[in-house]
Amino acid sequence: MLLAVLSGFLLAAFAPLLTRMAGKSIGWLLAVLPASLTVYFASFIPQIQGGDALLIEYTWMPGLDISLNFLLDGLSLVFALLISGIGTFILIYAGSYLKGHPNLNRFYVIMLCFMASMLGLVLSDNLITLFVFWELTSITSYMLIGFNHEDMDARKCALQGLFVTVAGGLALMAGLILLAVMTGSYSLHEILNSSEALGSHGLYTAALICILAGTFTKSAQTPFHFWLPNAMAAPTPVSAYLHSATMVKAGVYLMARLNPAMSDGELWGQVLMLFGGATMLVGAYFAFSSTGIKKVLAYSTVMALGTLTLLIGVGTELAMTAFVCFLVAHSLYKGALFMIAGALDHETGTKDITRMGGLRHKMPMTALFGCLAALSLAGLPPLFGFIAKELLFEAVLEAPFWSTAATLAAVVSAMLVVGVAGLVAVKPFFGKPGNTPKDPHDAPLGMLAGPAVLSVIALLFGLLPFIPQNAVLLAAMQAVYGQPIDTYLSLWHGINLPLMLSGVSLLAGIGLLTLWPRLQPGLYAVNTAASRFGPEAGYFKVMEGITHIASWQTRVLQNGVLGMYLLIMVAITFGLTGYTLITRYGLHLSLQLGDSHFYEWGIALLLVVSAVFASSTHSRLGSVASMGVLGFAVALTFILFSAPDLGITQLLVETLTVILLVLVLFKLPEFVNLSSPFERYRDLTVAVFAGVVMVLVVLATLDIQYFESISSYYIENSAPLAYGRNIVNVILVDYRALDTLGEIFVLSLAALGVLSMLKLKAEDQHKP
Repeated sequence: MLLAVLSGFLLAAFAPLLTRMAGKSIGWLLAVLPASLTVYFASFIPQIQGGDALLIEYTWMPGLDISLNFLLDGLSLVFALLISGIGTFILIYAGSYLKGHPNLNRFYVIMLCFMASMLGLVLSDNLITLFVFWELTSITSYMLIGFNHEDMDARKCALQGLFVTVAGGLALMAGLILLAVMTGSYSLHEILNSSEALGSHGLYTAALICILAGTFTKSAQTPFHFWLPNAMAAPTPVSAYLHSATMVKAGVYLMARLNPAMSDGELWGQVLMLFGGATMLVGAYFAFSSTGIKKVLAYSTVMALGTLTLLIGVGTELAMTAFVCFLVAHSLYKGALFMIAGALDHETGTKDITRMGGLRHKMPMTALFGCLAALSLAGLPPLFGFIAKELLFEAVLEAPFWSTAATLAAVVSAMLVVGVAGLVAVKPFFGKPGNTPKDPHDAPLGMLAGPAVLSVIALLFGLLPFIPQNAVLLAAMQAVYGQPIDTYLSLWHGINLPLMLSGVSLLAGIGLLTLWPRLQPGLYAVNTAASRFGPEAGYFKVMEGITHIASWQTRVLQNGVLGMYLLIMVAITFGLTGYTLITRYGLHLSLQLGDSHFYEWGIALLLVVSAVFASSTHSRLGSVASMGVLGFAVALTFILFSAPDLGITQLLVETLTVILLVLVLFKLPEFVNLSSPFERYRDLTVAVFAGVVMVLVVLATLDIQYFESISSYYIENSAPLAYGRNIVNVILVDYRALDTLGEIFVLSLAALGVLSMLKLKAEDQHKP
């Protein structure tokens, strides 16, 4: 299992070399890995069919209780099969779609890493490793969206997706940690099998908000939906993979995974139904009102993600059945439709569906598979999308709360989606012939293999739904619901209310499709207003505000004046330290000065006088001399308290420093008053404050000892173990040998740098 998850990263390392060797066949060659993974994961179906879960453990960091454990149950197996299965056709498709692209090797490197990251995410049992893979999907998707990095729009859209998903990822990290605190475990397996009710826990609401912030941003729930359509700046293979089986479904996966544990509280279901329903309607509307074929499909994905979130929120046995069926149906038709959209773009030279029409004659195979996928999108029999839509209507009709509103939202959404299916199938292939930039013809085999297989599977699953149900879907339903489920999938359930709602949505959708040309101007006006005042406009306002704040703090704080940097760092550091000292410890000064000697007072006075004189004198020579006196006084202190080694070192360092400073005095200009009296008194105040806080901290530490002193160990073992009686030397040479070696290495590098600069200076002077 570990090799299966990491194999994508391993193959990515060799992808550039294989791309040069395989040439045009690179897509087929690389697709061998995900195809093999599909077979590997399918081999677990007999073990998972009964609802069992496999926990595969690999120790990673036992000291931190972090391990590479993998949880394989019905839900993770469905996702693993979708990721690897659809990934197979995406790699083949990319080889044809991007044939001859100069950066094809880079594309495959990122895509394979993206695939491996998604597999790691859906299979991870440990919350920490899950989060690591979660962030890897954000980073790799950022690189895929911005693949055409010379395009400013691609870079902007990639950065937008990264900001939104990573911001949510930070909230998710906090939520996962809170979840671990609540349950006492970082293992998903243990969390899901815990008998403790989380809904009554004091941290439940905070954990729920943080987790949903992460999942909502990842899965483009309203109001974070805007980044997903903009991700269409990526090449079509990326869009097809990202929308069908990977990135955007990561949030849905995590909500489904945590549903058995988090659904104890009513807040979970209510929030998911509210945001899921809103996202479903927003996505369906914008899909119907868009004209670019990739935008239409992108917003229909937003609609599907909202539907899946809504079903998790409903939380009933029937809703979980509808969730899994809708998840699989959407993955099949959306992967096929995006690849069809790429084929249309590739062969016609345009993404605008208003310029397409009558393409069924010139692209018959593309039309066949595109129409099959579009029928599943519209929810028409005998496609698997029809079964999913019927289950959706049945689930919202029996929702425990907000049933009427959820049903109305589902029907309106279904009406608009029928219109969307017509836009991506009827208009390009059966509409009035358009004027396209290129003379179209059927796409090559590499671009049609994916749509053909996925659309045919959607047809077979619709005709024989008991096959996927018995294989793995039932186990996935039980994993999401958290309890055994008794259900039976069928294409025909008789004439009932869900079927009538489906018929109403179909007729209304056909009507909307016929009115689409006349509705388009009004829809365009609404979309323009939404772009000015909607969530995306708010995103740009936030980014603009961040820029203004950065500009202000750069102007005020990061202004290029080193003295200001030091002042701020010292003031904040010692201010926080002093505040913590007073509030947590208090001032308990117990100075015992009765046994002090006169020479100790003399050294202390010498330290103070030399420091004050060095800070106030206008004579450079006097300042250097007083600093030397200060250093020698510190050396006397070391010697006085039985640290002769430190004292000798201090004497050598101070002597060398004084000599160097005296040598450079002749190269320095005269003293100039660059600061005002206010600034000098301000600096003096901060310096005195820092010194006082440091003294108080040192005095406070004299009364606190959390652990037994280690000095006795050094005294007892320096001679017998290290054969040295100078304990300081033994510590430096034996106990901390690597630390000392590192310091020597750093000093050597610095010396080499200085030598290089001096030689460069000398060579420049000798040049004519």
